[in-house]
Amino acid sequence: MLAIIGKSGQLSQALQELCTSIQQPMIAFGRNDIDLLDIESVLEAFHTHSVSAVINASAYTAVDKAETDQQAAFALNDLAVGNLAEASKKQGIHLVHVSTDYVFAGDKGSPYQPDDELAPNGIYGASKAAGENNLLSKYGENSCVLRTSWVYSKFGNNFVKTMLRLMKEKPALGVIDDQIGSPTSATTLAEVCLKASQSKLIGVHHVSDEGVASWYDFAVEIQRQGLDKDILVNKIPIKPILTSEYPTHAARPHYSVLSKSSLKKALNDIELPHWQHALALVINDLA
Repeated sequence: MLAIIGKSGQLSQALQELCTSIQQPMIAFGRNDIDLLDIESVLEAFHTHSVSAVINASAYTAVDKAETDQQAAFALNDLAVGNLAEASKKQGIHLVHVSTDYVFAGDKGSPYQPDDELAPNGIYGASKAAGENNLLSKYGENSCVLRTSWVYSKFGNNFVKTMLRLMKEKPALGVIDDQIGSPTSATTLAEVCLKASQSKLIGVHHVSDEGVASWYDFAVEIQRQGLDKDILVNKIPIKPILTSEYPTHAARPHYSVLSKSSLKKALNDIELPHWQHALALVINDLA
């Protein structure tokens, strides 16, 4: 039985949908089903449901709130990951853990490699980096870390759904144009997580959809596709702005494009869609 840790997040819902579509037996554990901060609770859940593989799709992802909620961020992103690693090791089962581009400083200027230095700018990134290290030190021999970026989907709250809402409500928008990365559909991420689990992938790898964009580029394409699918009626002006014009509690990486070379090599040249094509599938679902 495949255990998906997390029940209501974007990745978890995408994983549940994928597993259902291919008749992959799975169980999703939410916060009411398992206490990730209690190793005995984790072990009991794994034993009760005869868990044979684990994908950790749970995380504390409130980037700005983490700056004033450090304890909660580290509890879920570090301590809980350590417990999952220990429980998986005791049961002898493979563990896939999802991490983030925020573990990097974001000042490199060329795609980040999996073994590049970790230098997070804020508490969220620091907690995710700590979780990675915790997992790899405890159970690196039978686990993998998949770092990703700019995740969105038809589920939950995300940049795509926020932009579509604002494009209906506002006469104009300003969107940041000096942060560069790669949008990633939760569907793509779910497919890679499942393949990583099935092939018992080890080590640290990167996954995102192909192509590079700024948040402004992303917003412009969301509007174009939204108009094409009649989700949006009126085209509004979208202005490129600087990060300095939109201050946030936590600093964001200015450049966080991830190199996927090691993933492609490890998973037999897995094909990843261009972000514009992946976006079209989500826009279609939302139409």
